[in-house]
Amino acid sequence: MVKKSLKKSHATRRREEALSRDRIIEAAIAILDSSGEDGLTFRTLSERLATGPGAIYWHIANKSELLTAACDAIVARTMNAPLVGATPEATIRALALGMFDAIDAHPWVGSALTRAPGQLPMVRILEAIAQQVRALGVPDQEQWATVGALLNYILGVGGQNAANGQLARTRGVDRSDFLEAVSTAWSQLDPDQYPFTRSVAGQLRAHDDRMDFLAGIDLILRGIRGLRTDRIDLV
Repeated sequence: MVKKSLKKSHATRRREEALSRDRIIEAAIAILDSSGEDGLTFRTLSERLATGPGAIYWHIANKSELLTAACDAIVARTMNAPLVGATPEATIRALALGMFDAIDAHPWVGSALTRAPGQLPMVRILEAIAQQVRALGVPDQEQWATVGALLNYILGVGGQNAANGQLARTRGVDRSDFLEAVSTAWSQLDPDQYPFTRSVAGQLRAHDDRMDFLAGIDLILRGIRGLRTDRIDLV
């Protein structure tokens, strides 16, 4: 009986080891992409992996940890993308656009990041941006605010864009039709009360979300150049 019990224990351990943490995370990402956070349960995950929940708990303690680990896997791939010979400004633009696209492709990543402040996924983004900000020669006392401005912009705009896309898909709304309707409504606003909104109504029809996002990054980068110029002038 003891030998049989030990044999069973060893078999269970082998199954748990064969079911690696990476396999669990990749399966979780697939479920999150197809069904969102509500669709990710240890039951659905165990069914997808053809194993029992206990084998998963051997590697992941709870859903919160699993969600953070899945988010970290996406962020790590994005932050580790090779950028050979790129300038610090070009690298910041590439990292920012990479996160924008990653959140757009995986809408749950934005909310997962907000639920894991100070944890590894956020630290990866923070460090990747901060190294480039330092390389740009931003004064030490300005680095924290500069990195924060970039980080908040990337995650805020990226998260809002993904949320808009998710809402449109849920409601079956066509983007072109929606923009056409809004553009038409804006063009009919009172010109005295809403002069700017009316003036950009036509641009709204064909605007590119990614290009608008990068335009914002470029505005911040111009501000960073100003910090460097002010420092030189003081010297």
